[in-house]
Amino acid sequence: MESLDSVSIAILLGSVLVMAGILSSLLALRFGAPLLLVFLVIGILAGESGPGGINFNDLGTTYLVGSVALALILFDGGLKTRFSSIKAVLAPSMGLATVGVLLTALVTAPVARYALDLSWVEALLASAVVASTDAAAVFLLVHAQGLRLRPRVGATLEVESGTNDPFAVFLTLMLVELITRGESSILHVLIEFVREAALGAVIGVVGGRVVVMALNRVALPQGLHAPFVTTAALVVFGAAQMSHASGFLAVYLAGMIIGNQPTRAHNSVVAFLDAATWLAQIVMFVLLGLLVSPQRLMGSIGPAVVIALALMLVARPLAVFICLAPFRFNWRERLFIAWVGLRGAVAIFLASIPMLVGLSKAYLYFDVAFVVVLISLMLQGWTLAPAARKLLVALPRSDRGPRRIELDLPGQLEQQLVGYAVRPKSLYLKRGLIPSWSKPTLVIRDQRILTPEEAEPVAPGDYVYLLAPPEKAAALDRFFVDMPPSTAPDPHLLGDFIVPGETSLGDLAAAYGISVPPGQEALTLADYFDIYLDQAPMVGATLPLDSIVLVARSLGGGRVNVVGLRLPEEEDEAPPPTRLAKVRTKLSEVWSLLAGV
Repeated sequence: MESLDSVSIAILLGSVLVMAGILSSLLALRFGAPLLLVFLVIGILAGESGPGGINFNDLGTTYLVGSVALALILFDGGLKTRFSSIKAVLAPSMGLATVGVLLTALVTAPVARYALDLSWVEALLASAVVASTDAAAVFLLVHAQGLRLRPRVGATLEVESGTNDPFAVFLTLMLVELITRGESSILHVLIEFVREAALGAVIGVVGGRVVVMALNRVALPQGLHAPFVTTAALVVFGAAQMSHASGFLAVYLAGMIIGNQPTRAHNSVVAFLDAATWLAQIVMFVLLGLLVSPQRLMGSIGPAVVIALALMLVARPLAVFICLAPFRFNWRERLFIAWVGLRGAVAIFLASIPMLVGLSKAYLYFDVAFVVVLISLMLQGWTLAPAARKLLVALPRSDRGPRRIELDLPGQLEQQLVGYAVRPKSLYLKRGLIPSWSKPTLVIRDQRILTPEEAEPVAPGDYVYLLAPPEKAAALDRFFVDMPPSTAPDPHLLGDFIVPGETSLGDLAAAYGISVPPGQEALTLADYFDIYLDQAPMVGATLPLDSIVLVARSLGGGRVNVVGLRLPEEEDEAPPPTRLAKVRTKLSEVWSLLAGV
């Protein structure tokens, strides 16, 4: 009976922990705190040195749970990565994920050697365990603290965090093998790395395509798509690991393939994996807390703190600045990327490998990882938002997006039904704006279902459902959120070829003799960007308008408030340059007139 009672207690504690994890996500969104620290403390208190008194030292279970958790985290990261967003940052991200991890470990290794009195190989292993960043920790805190990173910075961090884990795992395993066998060579390491990466990439791409085919061709019951995809991700991971390939690279690439193809129930899959990765992080931090012995930790906490500070303040910044030197990142962006190298579940997982194989001083590596993760979350986690704002690489979210309802339509993959509640100050209600690629289909008012024609005019409190491509559904959010007060254009951006976003197309056409779409003369330039841009506007976005190109120069409240005009290039038959000079003068005069109104 006592054994049955212990099982019941384990079920009770486990379910309470899962429920606490679900509710803690609300606190994370409200306070922006690194709440993973809470679960770290829970694990310590529940361990043998705390009031809980649980004697947990099952390293096999830790490795198994860590493998599954990390595989799901990487798969979720790949699922959200868009090919279009990573093209420009693929080279710098891959440099950070490979050379950056290696440089970080090499620079940290001398500190570990002399601080912990280790051999060079042992010091390099201690450094490799904590050398990679944690994608889930980074973007959990970015989301919780209400930040919207600049596209290039965000994409670089996303791809780096998603692809550096396979290299860190490979580096750790190679060093463990070197310590246990006592022999290896650089050529052997390079051959193994290329073989594992190439085979892992093939398995990931093939596995991802097979999952896409199965999702779209097999009529699964409603609600089983997300569990099917999650299980398929673990199948891809397991198949790669059994083939002695990089399972972590395979599962990340499989996620990218699935996320960039039209599939059924895509949004329910993403929502399910968001919850799964959040719970995986919680489980990993609780296990870390259970395995930590405060008494044992006291003997190595001083050197571990030195290693953590050297990693965050010297090794990571040096590796980032070297890897990004060939690319056009300014010093603020480089400094922020260097500071956002948070350590999390990946370090926990890697620290369990030396213990699992029974290396001498294995618990020392684990204690170092614990201190590094703790300091990283406390120091870097708490300062993430201030650093982003101080370095001008992110803007705070002015408003949370509206609640979006997405329904898949059986029989096709090109369109889905997207629903929103109509807010009193939304763009859709105030100006009737909607993108050209979406189509209002029905309106719900007072529990009645109406056609858009029957519901005209739409009123606050109505629910509007639109047909839209699944990959563009999120871009509809900005039309159904309350418009913030208009923001004045940045005076530093004013000059020739610049006009306010509130200038109408008709005024622009009258001034410069260009043609605008019939019936759209009253649209402002900001409205024009909202309607015809496929995604939320960002600085640098362009749209053609007759013979000129509109360039978004500045944003205010999520809308374009300063627009640059790019004139066509002169050809051999073009009029003399004096005409272009006249256009410049006229643009300046119109801007001065509009700015003075």
